[in-house]
Amino acid sequence: MTTNTVADAPKTGFLGHPRGLMTLFFTEMWERFSYYGMRAILGFYLYYSVAEGGLGIPESTALSVVGVYGASVYMTGVLGGWLADRVIGAQWAVFYGGFIIMLGHICLALPGGIPVVVGGLFLLVIGTGLLKPNISGILGGLYAADDTRRDAGFSIFYMGINIGGFAAPLICGTLGEKINWHVGFGAAAVGMAFGLVQYLIGRKNLGSAGLKPVNPLPAEHKVRVLGRAVVIAVVFVGVLVALSVTGILGLGGLVNTISFISAVLPIGYFAVMLSSKQITKVERDRLVAYIPLFLATALFFLLFEQQPNTLANLADTDTDLQIFGFVIPASWFQSLNPLTIIVLAPVMATLWIKLGDRQPSTPRKFVGGLVFVGISFLWVVLSKTVGGEQHLPIMLALVFVLMTVGELMLSPVGLSVSTKLAPKVFASQTMGLYFLAPAMGQGLGAQLVKLYSVENQQLYFGLIGLATIACGVLLFVASRSIKKYMHGVL
Repeated sequence: MTTNTVADAPKTGFLGHPRGLMTLFFTEMWERFSYYGMRAILGFYLYYSVAEGGLGIPESTALSVVGVYGASVYMTGVLGGWLADRVIGAQWAVFYGGFIIMLGHICLALPGGIPVVVGGLFLLVIGTGLLKPNISGILGGLYAADDTRRDAGFSIFYMGINIGGFAAPLICGTLGEKINWHVGFGAAAVGMAFGLVQYLIGRKNLGSAGLKPVNPLPAEHKVRVLGRAVVIAVVFVGVLVALSVTGILGLGGLVNTISFISAVLPIGYFAVMLSSKQITKVERDRLVAYIPLFLATALFFLLFEQQPNTLANLADTDTDLQIFGFVIPASWFQSLNPLTIIVLAPVMATLWIKLGDRQPSTPRKFVGGLVFVGISFLWVVLSKTVGGEQHLPIMLALVFVLMTVGELMLSPVGLSVSTKLAPKVFASQTMGLYFLAPAMGQGLGAQLVKLYSVENQQLYFGLIGLATIACGVLLFVASRSIKKYMHGVL
Protein backbone atom coordinates (compact mmCIF):
# COMPACT_ATOMS: atom_id res chain seq x y z
CA MET A 1 0.00 0.00 0.00
CA THR A 2 1.38 3.45 -0.88
CA THR A 3 0.39 6.96 -0.07
CA ASN A 4 1.41 10.31 -1.48
CA THR A 5 3.78 12.64 0.30
CA VAL A 6 2.01 14.95 2.72
CA ALA A 7 3.21 18.50 3.21
CA ASP A 8 1.64 18.77 6.68
CA ALA A 9 3.86 16.05 8.22
CA PRO A 10 6.97 17.47 9.97
CA LYS A 11 9.90 16.77 7.66
CA THR A 12 12.75 16.70 10.17
CA GLY A 13 13.27 15.82 13.80
CA PHE A 14 14.34 12.16 14.11
CA LEU A 15 17.88 11.34 13.01
CA GLY A 16 17.46 13.81 10.15
CA HIS A 17 14.24 12.15 9.00
CA PRO A 18 10.55 13.10 9.23
CA ARG A 19 9.43 13.22 12.85
CA GLY A 20 6.73 10.68 12.09
CA LEU A 21 9.43 8.04 11.56
CA MET A 22 10.03 7.99 15.32
CA THR A 23 6.33 7.35 15.97
CA LEU A 24 6.19 4.48 13.48
CA PHE A 25 9.59 3.12 14.56
CA PHE A 26 8.49 2.63 18.17
CA THR A 27 4.99 1.46 17.23
CA GLU A 28 6.43 -1.29 15.06
CA MET A 29 9.16 -2.09 17.58
CA TRP A 30 6.62 -2.67 20.36
CA GLU A 31 4.23 -4.56 18.06
CA ARG A 32 7.05 -6.90 17.01
CA PHE A 33 8.09 -7.20 20.67
CA SER A 34 4.59 -8.41 21.50
CA TYR A 35 4.43 -10.73 18.46
CA TYR A 36 7.79 -12.43 18.90
CA GLY A 37 7.54 -12.46 22.69
CA MET A 38 4.24 -14.33 22.59
CA ARG A 39 5.36 -16.64 19.79
CA ALA A 40 8.56 -17.58 21.63
CA ILE A 41 6.59 -19.29 24.41
CA LEU A 42 3.29 -20.21 22.73
CA GLY A 43 4.33 -23.75 21.77
CA PHE A 44 5.77 -24.42 25.23
CA TYR A 45 2.57 -23.23 26.92
CA LEU A 46 0.43 -25.41 24.68
CA TYR A 47 2.29 -28.69 25.18
CA TYR A 48 3.62 -28.35 28.73
CA SER A 49 1.61 -30.38 31.22
CA VAL A 50 -1.06 -28.81 33.40
CA ALA A 51 1.19 -29.43 36.42
CA GLU A 52 3.84 -27.28 34.70
CA GLY A 53 1.34 -24.48 34.03
CA GLY A 54 0.60 -25.45 30.43
CA LEU A 55 -2.41 -26.91 28.65
CA GLY A 56 -1.07 -30.43 28.09
CA ILE A 57 -1.91 -30.53 24.38
CA PRO A 58 -0.07 -33.24 22.37
CA GLU A 59 3.22 -31.85 21.05
CA SER A 60 2.44 -32.42 17.36
CA THR A 61 -0.88 -30.54 17.65
CA ALA A 62 0.70 -27.72 19.65
CA LEU A 63 3.49 -27.21 17.10
CA SER A 64 0.93 -27.27 14.27
CA VAL A 65 -1.13 -24.57 16.01
CA VAL A 66 1.95 -22.32 16.11
CA GLY A 67 2.36 -22.87 12.36
CA VAL A 68 -1.20 -22.07 11.33
CA TYR A 69 -1.16 -19.00 13.58
CA GLY A 70 1.66 -17.59 11.44
CA ALA A 71 -0.15 -18.55 8.23
CA SER A 72 -3.35 -16.84 9.39
CA VAL A 73 -1.52 -13.60 10.17
CA TYR A 74 -0.24 -13.38 6.59
CA MET A 75 -3.63 -14.20 5.08
CA THR A 76 -5.48 -11.53 7.06
CA GLY A 77 -2.89 -8.98 5.94
CA VAL A 78 -4.60 -8.99 2.54
CA LEU A 79 -7.91 -8.01 4.13
CA GLY A 80 -6.25 -5.46 6.40
CA GLY A 81 -4.72 -3.68 3.42
CA TRP A 82 -8.05 -3.66 1.58
CA LEU A 83 -9.90 -2.28 4.60
CA ALA A 84 -7.39 0.56 4.98
CA ASP A 85 -7.36 1.40 1.26
CA ARG A 86 -11.12 1.35 0.81
CA VAL A 87 -12.74 2.19 4.15
CA ILE A 88 -10.88 3.49 7.22
CA GLY A 89 -7.43 4.65 6.13
CA ALA A 90 -4.06 3.30 7.23
CA GLN A 91 -3.69 5.42 10.38
CA TRP A 92 -6.91 4.12 11.92
CA ALA A 93 -6.16 0.57 10.74
CA VAL A 94 -2.86 0.69 12.65
CA PHE A 95 -4.56 1.98 15.80
CA TYR A 96 -7.45 -0.49 15.74
CA GLY A 97 -5.05 -3.29 14.87
CA GLY A 98 -2.77 -2.47 17.80
CA PHE A 99 -5.71 -2.29 20.19
CA ILE A 100 -7.05 -5.68 19.06
CA ILE A 101 -3.53 -7.16 19.35
CA MET A 102 -3.35 -5.93 22.94
CA LEU A 103 -6.70 -7.58 23.70
CA GLY A 104 -5.43 -10.83 22.20
CA HIS A 105 -2.37 -10.85 24.45
CA ILE A 106 -4.54 -10.04 27.46
CA CYS A 107 -6.65 -13.13 26.65
CA LEU A 108 -3.51 -15.28 26.64
CA ALA A 109 -2.41 -13.70 29.91
CA LEU A 110 -5.62 -14.92 31.57
CA PRO A 111 -6.15 -18.54 32.65
CA GLY A 112 -9.09 -20.15 30.88
CA GLY A 113 -7.86 -23.09 28.87
CA ILE A 114 -8.19 -23.78 25.17
CA PRO A 115 -11.28 -21.57 24.49
CA VAL A 116 -9.47 -18.48 25.81
CA VAL A 117 -6.31 -19.35 23.85
CA VAL A 118 -8.22 -19.83 20.59
CA GLY A 119 -10.09 -16.56 21.13
CA GLY A 120 -6.86 -14.74 21.94
CA LEU A 121 -5.11 -16.08 18.84
CA PHE A 122 -8.03 -15.03 16.61
CA LEU A 123 -7.80 -11.50 18.03
CA LEU A 124 -4.05 -11.47 17.38
CA VAL A 125 -4.57 -12.65 13.81
CA ILE A 126 -7.17 -9.96 13.11
CA GLY A 127 -5.18 -7.20 14.81
CA THR A 128 -1.89 -8.05 13.11
CA GLY A 129 -3.68 -8.25 9.76
CA LEU A 130 -4.83 -4.67 10.27
CA LEU A 131 -1.57 -3.21 11.56
CA LYS A 132 1.22 -5.02 9.73
CA PRO A 133 0.48 -4.23 6.05
CA ASN A 134 -0.46 -0.60 6.70
CA ILE A 135 2.22 0.84 8.95
CA SER A 136 4.89 0.72 6.22
CA GLY A 137 2.47 2.42 3.83
CA ILE A 138 2.17 5.35 6.23
CA LEU A 139 5.96 5.54 6.43
CA GLY A 140 6.21 5.72 2.65
CA GLY A 141 3.79 8.65 2.70
CA LEU A 142 6.21 10.73 4.78
CA TYR A 143 8.72 10.91 1.91
CA ALA A 144 8.58 12.20 -1.64
CA ALA A 145 9.30 9.58 -4.29
CA ASP A 146 12.62 11.27 -5.05
CA ASP A 147 13.58 11.91 -1.40
CA THR A 148 17.13 10.57 -0.96
CA ARG A 149 16.35 9.77 2.69
CA ARG A 150 13.62 7.30 1.77
CA ASP A 151 15.64 4.04 1.69
CA ALA A 152 17.55 5.03 4.82
CA GLY A 153 14.26 5.73 6.57
CA PHE A 154 12.97 2.24 5.79
CA SER A 155 16.29 0.79 6.98
CA ILE A 156 15.89 2.58 10.32
CA PHE A 157 12.30 1.35 10.52
CA TYR A 158 13.46 -2.20 9.76
CA MET A 159 15.97 -1.91 12.58
CA GLY A 160 13.08 -1.20 14.96
CA ILE A 161 11.47 -4.47 13.90
CA ASN A 162 14.60 -6.40 14.76
CA ILE A 163 15.26 -4.61 18.03
CA GLY A 164 11.76 -5.60 19.16
CA GLY A 165 12.23 -9.14 17.85
CA PHE A 166 15.57 -9.47 19.63
CA ALA A 167 14.41 -8.19 23.02
CA ALA A 168 11.07 -10.03 23.09
CA PRO A 169 12.22 -13.64 23.69
CA LEU A 170 14.76 -12.44 26.26
CA ILE A 171 12.06 -10.68 28.31
CA CYS A 172 8.80 -12.52 27.59
CA GLY A 173 10.58 -15.85 27.30
CA THR A 174 12.39 -15.47 30.61
CA LEU A 175 9.23 -14.37 32.42
CA GLY A 176 7.20 -17.18 30.89
CA GLU A 177 9.70 -19.97 31.53
CA LYS A 178 11.04 -18.83 34.90
CA ILE A 179 7.91 -17.37 36.52
CA ASN A 180 4.63 -18.17 34.75
CA TRP A 181 3.50 -18.51 31.15
CA HIS A 182 0.71 -15.98 31.67
CA VAL A 183 3.21 -13.42 33.00
CA GLY A 184 5.15 -13.80 29.75
CA PHE A 185 1.99 -13.23 27.69
CA GLY A 186 1.13 -10.30 29.95
CA ALA A 187 4.51 -8.72 29.17
CA ALA A 188 3.63 -8.93 25.47
CA ALA A 189 0.33 -7.13 26.20
CA VAL A 190 2.18 -4.40 28.12
CA GLY A 191 4.58 -3.98 25.21
CA MET A 192 1.73 -3.45 22.76
CA ALA A 193 0.12 -1.00 25.21
CA PHE A 194 3.35 1.03 25.25
CA GLY A 195 3.29 1.05 21.46
CA LEU A 196 -0.31 2.28 21.36
CA VAL A 197 0.28 5.07 23.87
CA GLN A 198 3.28 6.47 22.05
CA TYR A 199 1.42 6.08 18.71
CA LEU A 200 -1.45 8.22 19.99
CA ILE A 201 0.95 10.80 21.41
CA GLY A 202 3.05 10.98 18.24
CA ARG A 203 0.27 10.57 15.69
CA LYS A 204 0.23 14.32 15.08
CA ASN A 205 3.66 13.92 13.46
CA LEU A 206 2.16 11.74 10.73
CA GLY A 207 0.09 14.57 9.29
CA SER A 208 -2.43 13.22 6.83
CA ALA A 209 -0.24 10.33 5.59
CA GLY A 210 -2.58 7.37 5.49
CA LEU A 211 -5.29 9.27 7.33
CA LYS A 212 -7.91 8.67 4.66
CA PRO A 213 -8.52 5.73 2.31
CA VAL A 214 -6.51 6.05 -0.91
CA ASN A 215 -9.23 4.37 -2.97
CA PRO A 216 -12.42 4.83 -0.95
CA LEU A 217 -15.58 2.92 -1.67
CA PRO A 218 -18.30 5.06 -3.28
CA ALA A 219 -20.58 6.42 -0.57
CA GLU A 220 -23.61 4.66 -2.04
CA HIS A 221 -21.84 1.27 -1.86
CA LYS A 222 -19.84 1.72 1.34
CA VAL A 223 -22.43 0.59 3.89
CA ARG A 224 -23.57 -2.36 1.78
CA VAL A 225 -20.09 -3.67 0.92
CA LEU A 226 -18.69 -3.12 4.41
CA GLY A 227 -21.75 -4.66 6.01
CA ARG A 228 -21.43 -7.79 3.91
CA ALA A 229 -17.70 -8.04 4.61
CA VAL A 230 -18.23 -7.72 8.36
CA VAL A 231 -21.05 -10.27 8.40
CA ILE A 232 -19.04 -12.80 6.37
CA ALA A 233 -15.95 -12.30 8.57
CA VAL A 234 -17.89 -12.55 11.83
CA VAL A 235 -19.80 -15.64 10.70
CA PHE A 236 -16.64 -17.34 9.40
CA VAL A 237 -14.59 -16.62 12.52
CA GLY A 238 -17.53 -17.36 14.81
CA VAL A 239 -18.19 -20.73 13.23
CA LEU A 240 -14.52 -21.73 13.41
CA VAL A 241 -14.21 -20.65 17.04
CA ALA A 242 -17.49 -22.32 18.02
CA LEU A 243 -16.60 -25.58 16.29
CA SER A 244 -13.13 -25.65 17.83
CA VAL A 245 -14.03 -24.75 21.43
CA THR A 246 -17.02 -27.12 21.52
CA GLY A 247 -14.86 -29.98 20.34
CA ILE A 248 -16.83 -30.61 17.13
CA LEU A 249 -13.94 -29.47 14.99
CA GLY A 250 -11.22 -29.57 17.63
CA LEU A 251 -7.79 -27.99 17.44
CA GLY A 252 -6.66 -30.60 14.94
CA GLY A 253 -9.58 -29.87 12.65
CA LEU A 254 -8.97 -26.12 12.97
CA VAL A 255 -5.34 -26.62 11.96
CA ASN A 256 -6.35 -28.69 8.93
CA THR A 257 -8.94 -26.13 7.84
CA ILE A 258 -6.49 -23.21 7.95
CA SER A 259 -3.80 -25.27 6.20
CA PHE A 260 -6.25 -26.08 3.42
CA ILE A 261 -7.23 -22.43 2.99
CA SER A 262 -3.57 -21.35 2.90
CA ALA A 263 -2.90 -23.83 0.07
CA VAL A 264 -6.02 -23.14 -1.99
CA LEU A 265 -6.08 -19.33 -1.74
CA PRO A 266 -2.92 -18.73 -3.83
CA ILE A 267 -4.12 -21.19 -6.48
CA GLY A 268 -7.35 -19.22 -6.82
CA TYR A 269 -5.43 -15.95 -6.88
CA PHE A 270 -3.18 -17.09 -9.75
CA ALA A 271 -6.10 -18.64 -11.65
CA VAL A 272 -8.01 -15.35 -11.61
CA MET A 273 -4.98 -13.35 -12.72
CA LEU A 274 -3.92 -15.74 -15.50
CA SER A 275 -7.44 -16.02 -16.89
CA SER A 276 -8.00 -12.27 -16.94
CA LYS A 277 -8.53 -10.76 -20.39
CA GLN A 278 -7.14 -7.45 -19.16
CA ILE A 279 -3.52 -8.60 -19.05
CA THR A 280 -1.14 -8.61 -22.02
CA LYS A 281 0.93 -11.54 -23.29
CA VAL A 282 4.09 -10.09 -21.73
CA GLU A 283 2.30 -9.67 -18.39
CA ARG A 284 1.04 -13.26 -18.58
CA ASP A 285 4.56 -14.50 -19.28
CA ARG A 286 5.87 -12.56 -16.31
CA LEU A 287 3.14 -14.00 -14.14
CA VAL A 288 4.11 -17.51 -15.26
CA ALA A 289 7.73 -16.69 -14.37
CA TYR A 290 6.60 -15.54 -10.93
CA ILE A 291 4.95 -18.89 -10.06
CA PRO A 292 8.20 -20.83 -9.40
CA LEU A 293 9.53 -17.86 -7.40
CA PHE A 294 6.30 -17.80 -5.39
CA LEU A 295 6.59 -21.53 -4.70
CA ALA A 296 10.25 -21.12 -3.74
CA THR A 297 9.23 -18.43 -1.25
CA ALA A 298 6.55 -20.73 0.20
CA LEU A 299 9.08 -23.56 0.52
CA PHE A 300 11.60 -21.24 2.17
CA PHE A 301 9.10 -20.12 4.80
CA LEU A 302 7.94 -23.70 5.36
CA LEU A 303 11.42 -24.33 6.79
CA PHE A 304 12.24 -20.86 8.12
CA GLU A 305 9.10 -20.57 10.22
CA GLN A 306 9.86 -23.78 12.10
CA GLN A 307 11.92 -21.64 14.46
CA PRO A 308 9.02 -21.26 16.94
CA ASN A 309 7.86 -24.88 16.75
CA THR A 310 10.22 -27.76 15.90
CA LEU A 311 13.45 -25.84 16.58
CA ALA A 312 12.00 -24.34 19.75
CA ASN A 313 11.08 -27.86 20.83
CA LEU A 314 14.63 -29.07 20.20
CA ALA A 315 15.98 -26.20 22.27
CA ASP A 316 13.54 -27.05 25.05
CA THR A 317 13.74 -30.83 25.16
CA ASP A 318 17.02 -31.92 23.57
CA THR A 319 19.63 -29.21 24.18
CA ASP A 320 22.12 -28.82 27.02
CA LEU A 321 21.08 -25.33 28.13
CA GLN A 322 23.74 -24.94 30.80
CA ILE A 323 26.43 -22.37 30.03
CA PHE A 324 29.00 -21.78 32.77
CA GLY A 325 26.52 -23.04 35.34
CA PHE A 326 23.66 -20.82 34.14
CA VAL A 327 20.61 -22.47 32.55
CA ILE A 328 19.48 -20.28 29.66
CA PRO A 329 15.76 -20.24 28.77
CA ALA A 330 15.04 -22.21 25.59
CA SER A 331 13.10 -19.25 24.20
CA TRP A 332 16.30 -17.20 23.96
CA PHE A 333 17.23 -18.99 20.74
CA GLN A 334 14.36 -17.05 19.11
CA SER A 335 16.42 -13.86 19.53
CA LEU A 336 19.19 -15.13 17.26
CA ASN A 337 17.40 -14.41 13.97
CA PRO A 338 16.83 -10.66 14.57
CA LEU A 339 20.29 -10.31 16.12
CA THR A 340 21.88 -11.89 13.04
CA ILE A 341 19.87 -9.59 10.77
CA ILE A 342 21.10 -6.54 12.70
CA VAL A 343 24.71 -7.73 12.22
CA LEU A 344 24.58 -9.13 8.68
CA ALA A 345 22.01 -6.95 6.84
CA PRO A 346 24.54 -4.08 6.29
CA VAL A 347 27.13 -6.65 5.14
CA MET A 348 24.77 -8.16 2.56
CA ALA A 349 23.66 -4.73 1.34
CA THR A 350 27.30 -3.71 0.87
CA LEU A 351 28.03 -6.98 -0.95
CA TRP A 352 25.26 -6.40 -3.52
CA ILE A 353 26.50 -2.83 -4.09
CA LYS A 354 30.08 -4.02 -4.56
CA LEU A 355 29.01 -6.70 -7.03
CA GLY A 356 26.89 -4.23 -9.01
CA ASP A 357 26.00 -5.73 -12.39
CA ARG A 358 27.81 -8.95 -11.42
CA GLN A 359 25.38 -9.80 -8.62
CA PRO A 360 23.14 -12.88 -9.10
CA SER A 361 19.83 -12.56 -10.91
CA THR A 362 16.64 -12.59 -8.86
CA PRO A 363 15.94 -16.32 -9.50
CA ARG A 364 19.48 -17.20 -8.40
CA LYS A 365 19.15 -15.15 -5.22
CA PHE A 366 16.09 -17.28 -4.51
CA VAL A 367 18.28 -20.34 -5.11
CA GLY A 368 20.68 -19.04 -2.48
CA GLY A 369 17.83 -18.63 -0.01
CA LEU A 370 16.65 -22.22 -0.53
CA VAL A 371 20.16 -23.68 -0.34
CA PHE A 372 21.02 -21.90 2.92
CA VAL A 373 17.74 -22.79 4.64
CA GLY A 374 18.21 -26.38 3.45
CA ILE A 375 21.75 -26.41 4.83
CA SER A 376 20.43 -25.09 8.15
CA PHE A 377 18.22 -28.19 8.44
CA LEU A 378 21.19 -30.42 7.63
CA TRP A 379 23.13 -28.57 10.32
CA VAL A 380 20.56 -29.81 12.84
CA VAL A 381 21.61 -33.36 11.90
CA LEU A 382 25.29 -32.42 12.31
CA SER A 383 24.52 -30.67 15.61
CA LYS A 384 22.94 -33.82 17.03
CA THR A 385 25.80 -35.96 15.77
CA VAL A 386 28.40 -33.69 17.38
CA GLY A 387 26.45 -33.23 20.61
CA GLY A 388 25.72 -36.92 21.07
CA GLU A 389 23.11 -37.15 23.78
CA GLN A 390 21.97 -33.52 23.43
CA HIS A 391 22.54 -30.56 21.11
CA LEU A 392 25.24 -28.12 22.15
CA PRO A 393 23.95 -24.52 22.40
CA ILE A 394 26.54 -23.12 19.98
CA MET A 395 25.75 -25.77 17.36
CA LEU A 396 22.00 -25.20 17.55
CA ALA A 397 22.56 -21.43 17.49
CA LEU A 398 24.32 -21.74 14.13
CA VAL A 399 21.12 -23.24 12.66
CA PHE A 400 19.39 -19.89 13.19
CA VAL A 401 22.35 -17.98 11.73
CA LEU A 402 22.34 -20.09 8.54
CA MET A 403 18.59 -19.58 8.20
CA THR A 404 19.02 -15.83 8.49
CA VAL A 405 21.65 -15.77 5.72
CA GLY A 406 19.08 -17.47 3.51
CA GLU A 407 16.44 -14.95 4.58
CA LEU A 408 18.68 -12.03 3.62
CA MET A 409 19.19 -13.54 0.16
CA LEU A 410 15.52 -14.27 -0.57
CA SER A 411 13.18 -12.18 1.51
CA PRO A 412 14.28 -8.60 0.63
CA VAL A 413 13.87 -9.24 -3.11
CA GLY A 414 10.61 -11.16 -2.78
CA LEU A 415 8.25 -8.22 -2.50
CA SER A 416 10.25 -6.19 -4.99
CA VAL A 417 10.01 -8.82 -7.73
CA SER A 418 6.31 -9.35 -6.93
CA THR A 419 5.57 -5.72 -7.78
CA LYS A 420 7.73 -5.87 -10.92
CA LEU A 421 6.16 -9.01 -12.38
CA ALA A 422 2.51 -8.39 -11.48
CA PRO A 423 0.12 -7.23 -14.24
CA LYS A 424 -0.83 -3.56 -14.01
CA VAL A 425 -4.50 -4.28 -13.37
CA PHE A 426 -3.48 -6.27 -10.29
CA ALA A 427 -0.76 -3.88 -9.12
CA SER A 428 -2.59 -2.86 -5.93
CA GLN A 429 -2.86 -6.50 -4.86
CA THR A 430 0.82 -7.41 -5.21
CA MET A 431 1.64 -7.08 -1.50
CA GLY A 432 -1.27 -9.35 -0.67
CA LEU A 433 -0.08 -11.85 -3.28
CA TYR A 434 3.43 -11.89 -1.81
CA PHE A 435 2.11 -12.42 1.73
CA LEU A 436 0.22 -15.51 0.55
CA ALA A 437 3.56 -17.27 -0.10
CA PRO A 438 4.71 -17.34 3.56
CA ALA A 439 1.09 -18.08 4.52
CA MET A 440 1.11 -21.10 2.24
CA GLY A 441 4.50 -22.22 3.53
CA GLN A 442 3.46 -22.03 7.16
CA GLY A 443 0.08 -23.61 6.50
CA LEU A 444 1.66 -26.62 4.79
CA GLY A 445 4.41 -26.63 7.41
CA ALA A 446 1.76 -27.06 10.09
CA GLN A 447 0.95 -30.40 8.48
CA LEU A 448 4.58 -31.37 8.01
CA VAL A 449 5.53 -30.83 11.65
CA LYS A 450 3.11 -33.61 12.60
CA LEU A 451 5.80 -35.98 11.30
CA TYR A 452 8.40 -34.53 13.67
CA SER A 453 9.46 -35.92 17.02
CA VAL A 454 12.62 -35.60 19.07
CA GLU A 455 13.29 -39.29 18.42
CA ASN A 456 13.17 -39.01 14.60
CA GLN A 457 14.68 -35.51 14.38
CA GLN A 458 17.69 -36.49 12.25
CA LEU A 459 15.51 -38.23 9.66
CA TYR A 460 13.00 -35.35 9.69
CA PHE A 461 15.51 -32.50 9.31
CA GLY A 462 17.82 -34.49 7.04
CA LEU A 463 15.17 -35.42 4.46
CA ILE A 464 13.56 -31.97 4.41
CA GLY A 465 16.97 -30.28 4.15
CA LEU A 466 18.07 -32.48 1.23
CA ALA A 467 14.71 -32.06 -0.55
CA THR A 468 14.92 -28.28 -0.21
CA ILE A 469 18.46 -28.15 -1.59
CA ALA A 470 17.30 -30.35 -4.48
CA CYS A 471 14.52 -27.85 -5.19
CA GLY A 472 17.14 -25.10 -5.13
CA VAL A 473 19.17 -26.99 -7.74
CA LEU A 474 16.07 -27.37 -9.94
CA LEU A 475 15.38 -23.64 -9.62
CA PHE A 476 19.00 -22.93 -10.59
CA VAL A 477 18.65 -25.09 -13.71
CA ALA A 478 15.36 -23.38 -14.60
CA SER A 479 16.60 -19.86 -13.77
CA ARG A 480 17.62 -19.04 -17.34
CA SER A 481 14.17 -19.96 -18.67
CA ILE A 482 12.48 -18.08 -15.85
CA LYS A 483 14.56 -15.01 -16.61
CA LYS A 484 13.51 -15.22 -20.27
CA TYR A 485 9.84 -15.14 -19.26
CA MET A 486 10.51 -12.13 -17.04
CA HIS A 487 11.03 -10.00 -20.19
CA GLY A 488 13.82 -7.76 -18.93
CA VAL A 489 12.84 -7.58 -15.27
CA LEU A 490 16.02 -8.07 -13.24
